[in-house]
Amino acid sequence: MNAGKSTSLLQSSYNYRERGMNTLVLSPMVDDRYGNGVVASRIGLKTDATIIKPSDNIFDVIDSHHTRQTLHCVLIDEAQFLSRDQVFQLGEVCDRLSIPVLAYGIRTDFQGEPFEGSKYLLAWADNLKELKAICHCGRKATMVIRRDAKGNAVTEGAQIEIGGNDLYESTCRLHFKEEYFAK
Repeated sequence: MNAGKSTSLLQSSYNYRERGMNTLVLSPMVDDRYGNGVVASRIGLKTDATIIKPSDNIFDVIDSHHTRQTLHCVLIDEAQFLSRDQVFQLGEVCDRLSIPVLAYGIRTDFQGEPFEGSKYLLAWADNLKELKAICHCGRKATMVIRRDAKGNAVTEGAQIEIGGNDLYESTCRLHFKEEYFAK
């Protein structure tokens, strides 16, 4: 969180399009912060996206778009919400369709547990590029704390609860442990 993932995705898509190339931006259905089918950054940039449902075969979705219009790059926002099968399908897009896939997401949830999509992206991706977020102390933020209405760290609940800075705070491991295990 707060590392500029969506901004980087939007910039990458823009760079391809500026050169006359076609991109396909995908967004999991569960991420509806800015409305379904919209990828938006905190700095105000946004673009329309094709919605991915949990039951979708991403390879088929991308292949269908590619058949209608040659794709030069596929970009996925909030990739942590993908399933294991969908991450495998992204590899198939790279290997069988020769289309680069740029997937943006976070590694772990508010309990420090990996998301399914993140786990398999970390295992199967050809390349990883970490975007750096900063904790309030100035250290690299690698963890996320979910906050309740009173600002207390939440330690139990559903893995997925869509929100932004109103609900989550990026922190370093030290501050995550201090708050998460303080109870």
